Amino acid sequence: MSISLYIHIPFCKRKCPYCDFYSIEYNKDLVDLYIDVLSYQLKKIRQKFYTIYIGGGTPTALDIEALEKLLKSLYRFSKEAIEFTVEANPESVSIEKLKLFLKSNVNRISIGVQSFDDRKLKFLERLHTAKDAINSVLLAKDAGFKNINIDLIFGLPYEDLYIWKNDLKKALHLPIKHISTYILTCEKNTKFYKYKDLLDDETITKLYIYTVDTLKRHNFFQYEISNFSKKNFECKHNLMYWENNSYLGLGCGSFSYIDGVRQKNITDIKEYIDRVLKNKDMVIFREKLSKIKSARETIALKIRTISGIDFDWFYKKTNINFLELEKNSLVQLKKDNLIKYKIKNNKKIGIQLTKKGLLFADTVSSSFL
Repeated sequence: MSISLYIHIPFCKRKCPYCDFYSIEYNKDLVDLYIDVLSYQLKKIRQKFYTIYIGGGTPTALDIEALEKLLKSLYRFSKEAIEFTVEANPESVSIEKLKLFLKSNVNRISIGVQSFDDRKLKFLERLHTAKDAINSVLLAKDAGFKNINIDLIFGLPYEDLYIWKNDLKKALHLPIKHISTYILTCEKNTKFYKYKDLLDDETITKLYIYTVDTLKRHNFFQYEISNFSKKNFECKHNLMYWENNSYLGLGCGSFSYIDGVRQKNITDIKEYIDRVLKNKDMVIFREKLSKIKSARETIALKIRTISGIDFDWFYKKTNINFLELEKNSLVQLKKDNLIKYKIKNNKKIGIQLTKKGLLFADTVSSSFL
Protein backbone atom coordinates (compact mmCIF):
# COMPACT_ATOMS: atom_id res chain seq x y z
CA MET A 1 0.00 0.00 0.00
CA SER A 2 1.36 3.41 -1.01
CA ILE A 3 1.32 5.96 1.80
CA SER A 4 2.48 9.57 2.00
CA LEU A 5 3.86 11.63 4.86
CA TYR A 6 2.87 15.18 5.72
CA ILE A 7 4.70 17.18 8.39
CA HIS A 8 3.19 20.43 9.67
CA ILE A 9 5.52 23.26 10.67
CA PRO A 10 3.23 25.82 12.34
CA PHE A 11 5.72 28.69 12.67
CA CYS A 12 5.51 31.97 10.75
CA LYS A 13 7.30 35.28 11.04
CA ARG A 14 3.82 36.80 10.80
CA LYS A 15 0.45 35.20 10.16
CA CYS A 16 -1.21 36.15 6.86
CA PRO A 17 -4.66 37.73 7.35
CA TYR A 18 -6.37 35.29 4.96
CA CYS A 19 -4.79 32.08 6.31
CA ASP A 20 -6.96 29.67 8.29
CA PHE A 21 -4.30 26.99 8.80
CA TYR A 22 -2.93 26.59 12.30
CA SER A 23 0.17 28.75 12.72
CA ILE A 24 1.87 30.73 15.46
CA GLU A 25 4.57 33.37 15.70
CA TYR A 26 8.15 32.09 15.49
CA ASN A 27 9.65 31.18 18.86
CA LYS A 28 13.17 29.75 18.90
CA ASP A 29 12.78 27.72 22.12
CA LEU A 30 9.46 26.28 20.98
CA VAL A 31 10.91 25.49 17.54
CA ASP A 32 13.75 23.47 19.04
CA LEU A 33 11.41 21.55 21.32
CA TYR A 34 8.95 20.87 18.49
CA ILE A 35 11.66 19.58 16.15
CA ASP A 36 12.94 17.32 18.93
CA VAL A 37 9.44 15.87 19.31
CA LEU A 38 9.01 15.33 15.55
CA SER A 39 12.42 13.64 15.40
CA TYR A 40 11.42 11.39 18.30
CA GLN A 41 8.22 10.41 16.48
CA LEU A 42 10.02 9.75 13.21
CA LYS A 43 12.48 7.38 14.91
CA LYS A 44 9.58 5.11 15.87
CA ILE A 45 8.17 4.82 12.35
CA ARG A 46 8.96 1.71 10.31
CA GLN A 47 6.80 2.66 7.32
CA LYS A 48 8.19 3.60 3.89
CA PHE A 49 6.69 6.65 2.22
CA TYR A 50 5.84 7.23 -1.43
CA THR A 51 5.94 11.03 -1.05
CA ILE A 52 6.94 13.45 1.70
CA TYR A 53 5.64 16.99 2.12
CA ILE A 54 6.72 19.56 4.71
CA GLY A 55 4.16 22.37 4.89
CA GLY A 56 3.04 25.09 7.19
CA GLY A 57 3.10 27.70 8.38
CA THR A 58 6.46 28.49 6.91
CA PRO A 59 9.04 25.68 7.02
CA THR A 60 11.79 28.04 5.83
CA ALA A 61 11.12 30.28 8.83
CA LEU A 62 13.14 27.71 10.80
CA ASP A 63 16.83 28.36 11.23
CA ILE A 64 19.38 26.17 9.50
CA GLU A 65 20.09 24.08 12.63
CA ALA A 66 16.44 23.19 13.17
CA LEU A 67 15.97 22.33 9.50
CA GLU A 68 19.11 20.21 9.52
CA LYS A 69 17.89 18.22 12.52
CA LEU A 70 14.47 17.60 10.98
CA LEU A 71 15.86 16.61 7.59
CA LYS A 72 18.39 14.28 9.21
CA SER A 73 15.49 12.50 10.95
CA LEU A 74 13.79 12.13 7.57
CA TYR A 75 16.83 10.94 5.66
CA ARG A 76 16.08 7.20 5.78
CA PHE A 77 12.60 7.89 4.38
CA SER A 78 13.64 10.51 1.85
CA LYS A 79 16.17 8.16 0.22
CA GLU A 80 13.27 6.09 -1.10
CA ALA A 81 10.48 8.67 -1.55
CA ILE A 82 9.67 9.42 -5.18
CA GLU A 83 8.91 13.07 -4.36
CA PHE A 84 9.94 15.26 -1.40
CA THR A 85 8.49 18.77 -1.26
CA VAL A 86 9.23 21.62 1.12
CA GLU A 87 7.18 24.81 1.22
CA ALA A 88 9.10 28.08 1.32
CA ASN A 89 8.46 31.79 1.52
CA PRO A 90 10.53 34.30 -0.48
CA GLU A 91 11.66 36.30 2.56
CA SER A 92 13.07 33.26 4.37
CA VAL A 93 14.75 31.41 1.50
CA SER A 94 18.55 31.36 1.47
CA ILE A 95 21.14 29.57 -0.61
CA GLU A 96 22.28 27.70 2.53
CA LYS A 97 18.78 26.33 3.18
CA LEU A 98 18.27 25.41 -0.47
CA LYS A 99 21.56 23.52 -0.60
CA LEU A 100 20.66 21.74 2.63
CA PHE A 101 17.33 20.69 1.09
CA LEU A 102 19.01 19.27 -2.00
CA LYS A 103 21.61 17.44 0.08
CA SER A 104 18.73 15.94 2.11
CA ASN A 105 16.91 14.52 -0.95
CA VAL A 106 14.32 17.31 -1.25
CA ASN A 107 13.58 17.34 -4.99
CA ARG A 108 10.65 19.77 -5.17
CA ILE A 109 10.21 23.22 -3.68
CA SER A 110 6.95 25.15 -3.43
CA ILE A 111 7.36 28.91 -3.03
CA GLY A 112 4.53 31.03 -1.63
CA VAL A 113 4.92 33.91 -4.06
CA GLN A 114 1.18 34.84 -4.08
CA SER A 115 1.80 37.82 -6.39
CA PHE A 116 4.43 39.78 -8.32
CA ASP A 117 2.54 43.01 -7.66
CA ASP A 118 3.74 45.04 -4.66
CA ARG A 119 0.28 46.52 -4.09
CA LYS A 120 -1.29 43.08 -3.88
CA LEU A 121 1.48 41.85 -1.60
CA LYS A 122 0.95 44.82 0.71
CA PHE A 123 -2.79 44.19 0.82
CA LEU A 124 -2.13 40.50 1.61
CA GLU A 125 0.32 41.66 4.34
CA ARG A 126 3.11 39.54 2.94
CA LEU A 127 6.64 40.10 4.20
CA HIS A 128 8.29 40.00 0.77
CA THR A 129 8.31 42.26 -2.28
CA ALA A 130 7.77 41.38 -5.93
CA LYS A 131 11.54 41.55 -6.41
CA ASP A 132 12.06 39.13 -3.51
CA ALA A 133 9.57 36.74 -5.10
CA ILE A 134 11.41 36.67 -8.41
CA ASN A 135 14.80 36.38 -6.72
CA SER A 136 13.67 33.42 -4.57
CA VAL A 137 12.68 31.42 -7.66
CA LEU A 138 15.94 32.24 -9.44
CA LEU A 139 17.88 31.35 -6.29
CA ALA A 140 16.16 27.93 -6.16
CA LYS A 141 17.07 27.31 -9.79
CA ASP A 142 20.69 28.40 -9.27
CA ALA A 143 20.93 26.11 -6.22
CA GLY A 144 19.97 23.16 -8.44
CA PHE A 145 16.20 22.70 -8.13
CA LYS A 146 14.62 21.38 -11.31
CA ASN A 147 11.09 21.11 -9.93
CA ILE A 148 9.86 24.49 -8.66
CA ASN A 149 6.25 25.37 -7.88
CA ILE A 150 4.89 28.82 -7.13
CA ASP A 151 1.58 29.66 -5.45
CA LEU A 152 -0.41 32.63 -6.75
CA ILE A 153 -3.60 34.21 -5.39
CA PHE A 154 -6.23 36.04 -7.42
CA GLY A 155 -9.73 37.44 -6.94
CA LEU A 156 -8.81 40.10 -4.38
CA PRO A 157 -11.33 42.93 -3.84
CA TYR A 158 -11.06 45.35 -6.77
CA GLU A 159 -8.48 43.20 -8.58
CA ASP A 160 -8.92 43.46 -12.34
CA LEU A 161 -7.75 41.41 -15.30
CA TYR A 162 -4.82 43.75 -15.99
CA ILE A 163 -3.24 43.09 -12.58
CA TRP A 164 -3.73 39.32 -12.86
CA LYS A 165 -2.44 39.24 -16.45
CA ASN A 166 0.76 40.86 -15.22
CA ASP A 167 1.14 38.29 -12.42
CA LEU A 168 0.84 35.39 -14.88
CA LYS A 169 3.12 37.08 -17.41
CA LYS A 170 5.90 37.40 -14.81
CA ALA A 171 5.34 33.83 -13.61
CA LEU A 172 5.70 32.48 -17.14
CA HIS A 173 9.11 34.12 -17.51
CA LEU A 174 10.46 32.16 -14.55
CA PRO A 175 12.09 28.67 -14.56
CA ILE A 176 9.12 26.90 -12.94
CA LYS A 177 7.46 23.58 -13.69
CA HIS A 178 4.27 23.98 -11.68
CA ILE A 179 1.81 26.76 -10.80
CA SER A 180 -0.91 26.60 -8.15
CA THR A 181 -3.48 29.38 -8.52
CA TYR A 182 -5.91 30.00 -5.68
CA ILE A 183 -8.96 32.21 -5.43
CA LEU A 184 -8.84 34.36 -2.31
CA THR A 185 -11.21 33.03 0.33
CA CYS A 186 -12.32 35.00 3.37
CA GLU A 187 -12.86 32.43 6.11
CA LYS A 188 -14.74 33.27 9.31
CA ASN A 189 -11.77 32.89 11.62
CA THR A 190 -9.47 35.21 9.63
CA LYS A 191 -8.90 38.96 9.52
CA PHE A 192 -10.04 38.98 5.88
CA TYR A 193 -13.57 37.83 6.72
CA LYS A 194 -14.57 41.51 6.58
CA TYR A 195 -13.88 41.48 2.82
CA LYS A 196 -16.18 38.54 1.99
CA ASP A 197 -18.89 40.76 0.44
CA LEU A 198 -16.35 42.58 -1.73
CA LEU A 199 -15.35 39.49 -3.72
CA ASP A 200 -16.86 39.68 -7.19
CA ASP A 201 -17.88 36.32 -8.67
CA GLU A 202 -18.15 37.65 -12.21
CA THR A 203 -14.61 39.06 -12.15
CA ILE A 204 -13.25 35.91 -10.48
CA THR A 205 -14.82 33.76 -13.23
CA LYS A 206 -13.22 35.97 -15.89
CA LEU A 207 -9.80 35.72 -14.20
CA TYR A 208 -10.11 31.95 -13.82
CA ILE A 209 -10.99 31.40 -17.49
CA TYR A 210 -8.10 33.63 -18.52
CA THR A 211 -5.78 31.60 -16.26
CA VAL A 212 -6.78 28.26 -17.78
CA ASP A 213 -6.48 29.52 -21.37
CA THR A 214 -3.19 31.37 -20.84
CA LEU A 215 -1.38 28.57 -19.00
CA LYS A 216 -2.55 26.04 -21.59
CA ARG A 217 -1.01 28.14 -24.36
CA HIS A 218 2.29 28.03 -22.47
CA ASN A 219 2.19 24.24 -22.06
CA PHE A 220 1.11 24.18 -18.44
CA PHE A 221 -1.28 21.24 -18.27
CA GLN A 222 -4.24 21.71 -15.92
CA TYR A 223 -4.61 18.48 -13.97
CA GLU A 224 -6.74 19.74 -11.06
CA ILE A 225 -9.01 22.74 -10.48
CA SER A 226 -6.22 25.01 -9.19
CA ASN A 227 -3.08 23.21 -10.36
CA PHE A 228 -1.10 23.39 -13.59
CA SER A 229 2.18 21.75 -14.51
CA LYS A 230 4.58 21.04 -17.32
CA LYS A 231 4.37 17.48 -18.62
CA ASN A 232 5.29 14.90 -15.94
CA PHE A 233 5.64 17.54 -13.22
CA GLU A 234 2.27 17.06 -11.50
CA CYS A 235 2.54 17.12 -7.70
CA LYS A 236 2.53 13.42 -6.81
CA HIS A 237 1.84 14.16 -3.15
CA ASN A 238 -1.35 16.07 -3.90
CA LEU A 239 -2.45 13.38 -6.34
CA MET A 240 -2.33 10.98 -3.39
CA TYR A 241 -4.90 13.21 -1.63
CA TRP A 242 -7.12 13.58 -4.69
CA GLU A 243 -7.19 9.82 -5.22
CA ASN A 244 -8.08 9.39 -1.54
CA ASN A 245 -4.98 7.31 -0.82
CA SER A 246 -3.41 6.86 2.60
CA TYR A 247 -1.30 9.51 4.32
CA LEU A 248 0.19 10.04 7.76
CA GLY A 249 0.20 13.50 9.28
CA LEU A 250 2.78 14.48 11.88
CA GLY A 251 2.71 17.71 13.85
CA CYS A 252 0.03 19.79 15.53
CA GLY A 253 -3.23 20.16 13.64
CA SER A 254 -2.32 17.65 10.92
CA PHE A 255 -4.66 14.97 9.58
CA SER A 256 -4.03 11.30 8.80
CA TYR A 257 -6.08 8.91 6.68
CA ILE A 258 -5.04 5.27 6.83
CA ASP A 259 -7.10 2.12 6.14
CA GLY A 260 -10.34 4.12 6.07
CA VAL A 261 -9.65 5.80 9.41
CA ARG A 262 -9.39 9.59 9.49
CA GLN A 263 -7.88 11.33 12.48
CA LYS A 264 -6.71 14.78 13.51
CA ASN A 265 -3.89 15.71 15.87
CA ILE A 266 -4.43 18.24 18.62
CA THR A 267 -3.90 21.76 17.30
CA ASP A 268 -2.23 23.51 20.23
CA ILE A 269 1.54 23.11 19.85
CA LYS A 270 2.40 23.10 23.57
CA GLU A 271 -0.24 20.48 24.27
CA TYR A 272 0.98 18.45 21.29
CA ILE A 273 4.56 18.49 22.58
CA ASP A 274 3.42 17.60 26.10
CA ARG A 275 1.31 14.66 24.95
CA VAL A 276 4.05 13.17 22.78
CA LEU A 277 6.64 13.46 25.56
CA LYS A 278 4.26 11.79 28.02
CA ASN A 279 3.36 9.07 25.49
CA LYS A 280 -0.25 10.23 25.50
CA ASP A 281 -2.51 10.09 22.46
CA MET A 282 -2.19 13.35 20.50
CA VAL A 283 -5.25 12.53 18.38
CA ILE A 284 -8.35 14.60 19.24
CA PHE A 285 -10.65 13.26 16.52
CA ARG A 286 -10.84 9.79 15.04
CA GLU A 287 -13.42 8.37 12.63
CA LYS A 288 -13.72 5.01 10.90
CA LEU A 289 -15.38 5.65 7.54
CA SER A 290 -17.95 3.20 6.27
CA LYS A 291 -17.33 1.61 2.88
CA ILE A 292 -19.98 3.85 1.28
CA LYS A 293 -18.75 7.05 2.93
CA SER A 294 -15.17 6.33 1.91
CA ALA A 295 -16.33 5.70 -1.67
CA ARG A 296 -18.28 8.97 -1.77
CA GLU A 297 -15.27 10.89 -0.46
CA THR A 298 -13.15 9.29 -3.16
CA ILE A 299 -15.59 10.64 -5.76
CA ALA A 300 -15.70 14.12 -4.17
CA LEU A 301 -11.91 14.37 -4.26
CA LYS A 302 -11.16 12.73 -7.60
CA ILE A 303 -13.81 14.67 -9.53
CA ARG A 304 -11.69 17.79 -8.93
CA THR A 305 -9.02 16.41 -11.23
CA ILE A 306 -9.28 17.21 -14.93
CA SER A 307 -9.10 13.53 -15.89
CA GLY A 308 -12.13 12.87 -13.71
CA ILE A 309 -13.18 9.39 -12.63
CA ASP A 310 -12.89 6.15 -14.60
CA PHE A 311 -15.52 3.64 -13.53
CA ASP A 312 -13.11 0.70 -13.71
CA TRP A 313 -10.57 2.55 -11.54
CA PHE A 314 -13.29 3.38 -9.03
CA TYR A 315 -14.51 -0.22 -8.85
CA LYS A 316 -10.99 -1.57 -8.30
CA LYS A 317 -10.44 0.97 -5.52
CA THR A 318 -13.78 0.64 -3.73
CA ASN A 319 -15.38 -2.58 -4.99
CA ILE A 320 -18.52 -0.50 -5.64
CA ASN A 321 -20.29 0.15 -8.94
CA PHE A 322 -20.10 3.90 -9.55
CA LEU A 323 -23.25 4.20 -11.67
CA GLU A 324 -25.37 2.32 -9.15
CA LEU A 325 -24.05 4.38 -6.25
CA GLU A 326 -24.48 7.80 -7.87
CA LYS A 327 -27.42 7.27 -10.26
CA ASN A 328 -29.52 10.11 -8.78
CA SER A 329 -26.69 12.65 -8.40
CA LEU A 330 -25.53 12.16 -11.98
CA VAL A 331 -28.92 12.95 -13.50
CA GLN A 332 -29.07 16.44 -11.97
CA LEU A 333 -25.39 17.23 -12.52
CA LYS A 334 -25.68 16.22 -16.17
CA LYS A 335 -28.86 18.26 -16.54
CA ASP A 336 -27.04 21.31 -15.09
CA ASN A 337 -24.17 20.74 -17.54
CA LEU A 338 -21.67 20.39 -14.69
CA ILE A 339 -20.38 16.94 -15.65
CA LYS A 340 -20.06 14.92 -18.83
CA TYR A 341 -19.55 11.24 -19.51
CA LYS A 342 -16.29 9.90 -20.88
CA ILE A 343 -17.14 7.70 -23.82
CA LYS A 344 -15.13 4.90 -25.42
CA ASN A 345 -16.51 2.60 -28.12
CA ASN A 346 -19.98 4.07 -27.52
CA LYS A 347 -19.77 3.05 -23.86
CA LYS A 348 -19.73 5.26 -20.74
CA ILE A 349 -16.40 4.65 -19.06
CA GLY A 350 -16.28 7.56 -16.60
CA ILE A 351 -17.22 11.14 -15.78
CA GLN A 352 -15.39 14.46 -15.68
CA LEU A 353 -16.18 18.11 -15.13
CA THR A 354 -17.40 20.26 -18.00
CA LYS A 355 -16.02 23.79 -18.53
CA LYS A 356 -18.94 25.06 -16.50
CA GLY A 357 -18.27 22.34 -13.93
CA LEU A 358 -14.75 23.66 -13.41
CA LEU A 359 -16.28 26.94 -12.23
CA PHE A 360 -18.59 25.14 -9.80
CA ALA A 361 -16.29 22.34 -8.69
CA ASP A 362 -17.12 22.76 -5.01
CA THR A 363 -20.82 22.38 -5.78
CA VAL A 364 -20.18 19.23 -7.81
CA SER A 365 -17.84 17.79 -5.22
CA SER A 366 -20.20 18.38 -2.27
CA SER A 367 -23.14 16.86 -4.16
CA PHE A 368 -21.49 13.45 -3.88
CA LEU A 369 -21.00 13.57 -0.11
